[in-house]
Amino acid sequence: MDRYGLTIPLTGRSLAAHRAVVAGLADLGYTDVWSSEAGGADAFTPLALASAWEPTLRLGTAIVPAFTRGPATIAQCAGALADAAPGRFVLGIGTSSEVIVQRWNGIPFARPYERVRDLVRFLRAALAGEKITKEYETFTVDGFRLLAPPATPPRILVAALRPGMLRLAGREADGAILNWLSASDVRRTAPHVKAGGPDKEVVARIFVAPSTDTAAVRAAARSLIAAYLTVPVYRAFHEWLGRGDALAEMWKAWEAGDRRGAAAAVPDEVVDELVVHGSPRECREHIARYVEAGVDTPVLALVPTGDDPLPLVRALGPREPGPALF
Repeated sequence: MDRYGLTIPLTGRSLAAHRAVVAGLADLGYTDVWSSEAGGADAFTPLALASAWEPTLRLGTAIVPAFTRGPATIAQCAGALADAAPGRFVLGIGTSSEVIVQRWNGIPFARPYERVRDLVRFLRAALAGEKITKEYETFTVDGFRLLAPPATPPRILVAALRPGMLRLAGREADGAILNWLSASDVRRTAPHVKAGGPDKEVVARIFVAPSTDTAAVRAAARSLIAAYLTVPVYRAFHEWLGRGDALAEMWKAWEAGDRRGAAAAVPDEVVDELVVHGSPRECREHIARYVEAGVDTPVLALVPTGDDPLPLVRALGPREPGPALF
């Protein structure tokens, strides 16, 4: 595979402690590092650090929420990082979720599809250095111009789950970021993006637990799956994918306030579809099936199992690690 990414920061390690990790990734065969933004680090700071620590890695946000910053502020953040890492930064944006946007930030989670569409259109113009005075459907910008637009504007990807947003990603953005799906699910989702053109990129965050202790992996993964797939946008996604019956008991327990029962209700087969686990070799083979199904850039996200993540990152790399790494 041409690209191979890792989600940073790693769980349980401070940002400052990532310097040696990031500096060794290219030698292990990793080409990309991708951040996220929920309740931990923001999306931009880990990538700004990584841009200095390892100047060959591509940097991507997966994702920056479309609601929690103003459009001009997103353009400023993206423009600065694109300027710091010319040609190496990819801006991933998305709706995020009602939990993060409305419950945590007090911002109405209204018309998410239109908000993302409008933001893509605004960012295209802003990152090209245009002066923008325009009334979009979901916000208005009056007289903004990025004072130092990057020489190479970043590619813009859209986090997408179901057909409408997938098609938007292929039509108006440079591709899509997928999340919480199986390798076989890619065959159903990726074609909507690629319909926008063969150059559209499909990035997938893939949850990985390189361990042969199947019971321990499934226990850790069930809690993670229950926390994510009970969020309305992910519930609708998996109902569309056909997992409604398999996850019905999990949703029922969650709605009743039984978090432990919800996690216990996640079937083994759903865990095994959505979380890559087994020996490092078996994990790499499973990740390769995502690529065969249509993913251009697999981005590994280590499932928190309590193990030291550094040996896992080394073991999952496409190349044999040298003795000096990490």
